Formats: sequence, C-alpha cells, structure tokens
Amino acid sequence: MQAMTGNTFPKLHNAMWPGLVGKGSPGAEPAIDLDTMLKLTAKASVEGARFEGVDLFLSVPHTSIDATDDDLARLAEKVSELGLAVGSLVAPVWPPAGGASAMGGAHDRSRFITQVRKACQIGQKLRRLGVRKYGVVRIDSACGVAEWAADPVGNTQKIADTFREACKVARDHGERLAAEGEICWGGMHSWRNMVRLLEAVNEPDCLGFQADMAHTLLFTLGFNCEEDALLPRDFDWKDKGKFDAAYTTLTQALRPWTIDFHVAQNDATVKGSGTHDKTGHHCLPDDPNGKLDVVRHAGFWLRDASGKPTRAVQHLCWDGCMFPNAVMMEQETWNKILGMMLAVRRAHGWTAAGGEVRS
Repeated sequence: MQAMTGNTFPKLHNAMWPGLVGKGSPGAEPAIDLDTMLKLTAKASVEGARFEGVDLFLSVPHTSIDATDDDLARLAEKVSELGLAVGSLVAPVWPPAGGASAMGGAHDRSRFITQVRKACQIGQKLRRLGVRKYGVVRIDSACGVAEWAADPVGNTQKIADTFREACKVARDHGERLAAEGEICWGGMHSWRNMVRLLEAVNEPDCLGFQADMAHTLLFTLGFNCEEDALLPRDFDWKDKGKFDAAYTTLTQALRPWTIDFHVAQNDATVKGSGTHDKTGHHCLPDDPNGKLDVVRHAGFWLRDASGKPTRAVQHLCWDGCMFPNAVMMEQETWNKILGMMLAVRRAHGWTAAGGEVRS
C-alpha cells in the first residue's frame, strides 16, 4: 500500500453511521447492521489497498452507549479479525438517544454530560483492548437553530459551559472532543458561530473541530445564517476562483481548530430523511452534481498556509449519510470511496517514520 500511495498517514477509515442515520424510523429505509457495514468496509479494495479502520456511532442497533465490557471485548475482537482499527466515536448526546440539549437546564445538561462520560469510557476501554490508538469523541450542541436564536449570546455561553464540563470528563479518560460543524446544530450552524463557540470554551488542548467537507460547504452559502454567507445562494459554481476565495476564508478560520476530518462530496443542497433532517447532502465521489474537487479542496483543510501538511489528524474518515440502501450494499460503492480516500492521502498525507501523532 505504501508503494502505491506514497504516504502511510493519515489512516483511512469508513464511518459506520451511514447504516443508521436517516434510517430505521417510520417511512425510512431499514437500518443496516454493524456486521454488514464492517464486512463491506473490510472487503473494499483498490489495487491491493484497503480501509484501515472504522469510526463508530455509539447507539443501538450498532454499538450501545451502555455496552458492557464483554460487549466491547467482542467488538474489539470482531474489528481486529477483519484487519481494522477503531478511530473516532460519536457520542449520542441528543434527546432521542438518551442525551439532552447542551443549552438546557441543569437536568438536561447533566444528561448531556452523562452521555459524553459513557462515550469516553468506551473510548478508553477500546484503547486498553488494543483496537483503538487514535481518534476523538464527537459531540454537538444537541439543540436546534431556532431555539438557540431566542438568545444567541446567552445560549452560546450555556453551550460553552456544558462543553467545558465535558472537557473535564474527557481529560479524566484520556480523550479529546471534536465539535461537529453542521447547519442543523444551534450555536454551531455557521462558520462564525462555530468559531465563537470554540473560543468561548477556550479548551484547545481538549476541544477541537470536526470538519466534514459536505457539511462545511453549506457554511459558505449561509444556510440557517444568511449574515455569515460567503457566497450568494444563487452562486454560479462555474466561478471557481470566487468559490476558492470563500473556501479559503472558511478553512483559515476553522483549520486551526480541526482535529478530526471527514472526506465527503456535496451538491450544495440541503437534504434529510427519517429523523435526521436539514443537513448537508452527501454525494458519491463521482456524482456529476458535486461542487467540490474533493482531493484539491481537502488540501485547504489538511495543509497549512505555507502548504505543508498540518498532521493535525491521525486518520481520515469517509462520511456518506443517507445513501439508499441499494447503493450502500454494492461493494463497488465502497471501492470508489476508498479510491477517493487514497487519492486524498496521496496528495496531502505523510509517512511517519517514528510512530503516530495522537489526535
């Protein structure tokens, strides 16, 4: 693999939650079980290269946030037998999954912290089991934009206070947290609001940003926050120079905070299904409507202002939520995705001779 790609880092992971997000609820397609997602990932191959790991969603019917030690031992064995590692973990901080709003009252915020604590405990145990050597615990504000907008300053401060408490929990377990930038999360729904929140928390050693290429593209268009738009809603996507200028503004603001990264394609539309609504529309790598030059634009995140790889992330993850099950069950889907991941690493990765950089 090294000879083919030229780089061994960041490691290449596949997200398991596309088997769950937008699925399993009334009117939506059924969820795809974890074993199937793992096997599809392990079987993907491009000229002998393969995925090296997976990122997990800590929610049933995949991995329960209340998984026992025996459950985790079986999971670690299963993942290892497939030649994979575990990287980042998504903490189920939302009300339907047992959490609650990060800007709610004391009871809600306590429930939020409880879910973070359980996720960090799982992360710590998977490290001890030897299947997880890098990765973060992903969180968001677990509240909507409209309710946040009732008191932007006060609610951002409440979220920051909750996140700061979550950082204490993460440190106790040797973990770091990454806040997901997505237009559906209150206080995190625009690039400026995301930076404001990260600065309000002011825990850069523990809380960083998770940049998803599909979700962050919508930041440039000001969905849910027109005053922070960098491009007009009717933008002519043939104007590559103007888009690159906007994308530069976006990435320069958030790249210093970025510790977790999702390679993804987006067609600049908002989509949702099941219980997951109003979010970035992930596309397949070769979608003709995709607005990103994925490999080139990944470099806006993965290289610093001088053009050198930042080495801020230990692994890349492909995130492709809400694809039809028929598409996800095709092995060639994952081969195409792996090919794109390899191209990103070839262009912006590195070879580490002396071990790994923790992220």
